[in-house]
Amino acid sequence: MFVIMKRFITFQCLIVFLILFISACGVKPANDSLVKGQDQGQKSTRSEQKKMVVALVMKTLTNPFFVEMEKGARKAETELGIQLQVRTGAKETSIEQQIQIVEELILQKVDAIVIAPGSSTELVKVLKKAQDAGIKIVNIDNRLDKDECLKEGLKDIPFISVKNDEGAYLSVKELCKLQKGEREAIILEGIREAGNAKLRKEGAEKAFIEDPEIRIVASETANWKIDEAYEVSKVLFQKFPRTSLVFCANDMMALGVVQYLKENNRKDVRVAGFDNLEDAQKEINNGWMQATIDQQADAQGYKGVEAAVQLVKGIKVESELYVPMKVINKDTLSK
Repeated sequence: MFVIMKRFITFQCLIVFLILFISACGVKPANDSLVKGQDQGQKSTRSEQKKMVVALVMKTLTNPFFVEMEKGARKAETELGIQLQVRTGAKETSIEQQIQIVEELILQKVDAIVIAPGSSTELVKVLKKAQDAGIKIVNIDNRLDKDECLKEGLKDIPFISVKNDEGAYLSVKELCKLQKGEREAIILEGIREAGNAKLRKEGAEKAFIEDPEIRIVASETANWKIDEAYEVSKVLFQKFPRTSLVFCANDMMALGVVQYLKENNRKDVRVAGFDNLEDAQKEINNGWMQATIDQQADAQGYKGVEAAVQLVKGIKVESELYVPMKVINKDTLSK
């Protein structure tokens, strides 16, 4: 009996030794691979659920136009299930700041950049760098210069905006329609290197020239700014006091002109703008402005983000997409 018990104890010890030996050699229970597989599946699912990151780079948020553009982009963010980063310069003339923002986005490895460039030429080089890093680019609002893009090798960039020359033409036609006789006109331009500023100037000139009784006496830039437009107005109205028509390439500049006119009680001057800002609507209702153009900034923001998402997913998008415009005057505001 003692011998049997001794053998049994020896056998138990042998089993314990084998278990310890197997564990030391790294052999794991059979169901451990299942646990690991589940963990890998969870990690894979989490990776698949990681949201696409799209950056919206605008000129500034001091202009309400770009506030509306962000609203449209935020709507797209919610509906399309992506993560949106909104980055802007301090001012519409902060081109170097926009370049730095794009550099930072390259380092962050975002999936796409939707950009309303402050300059049509100066952003091209850094955007080419972003494209080379595998980032999809969508151009909204102000068009990148085609020749500069060709020179730098930036290609296949969808463009979403309005027909700026057509919008300016319609704005000036609204401005001129109730006056007759010889008149003098002034054009306040945006940033001269910006493609949309050039097009708006061209559209305004075309409309003014069609009326043989109108003479354009000055075309100066106020760089999209309200305060600069006020200062430029001071100079131009002293030099050309008979001016009765002013087209401004955006509403911010138009509001600067209106401020000068109010201070000098010049109700004889008619002003038209571009952007359909809320403050411009107020001045239209008050009689200090005659017209502006609604270029649906929110739609541009939404469609820009939508196009970026499609590009990241490998879906082809249109090379150009133009958002419809509306002429806004006192009659349309009263409806």
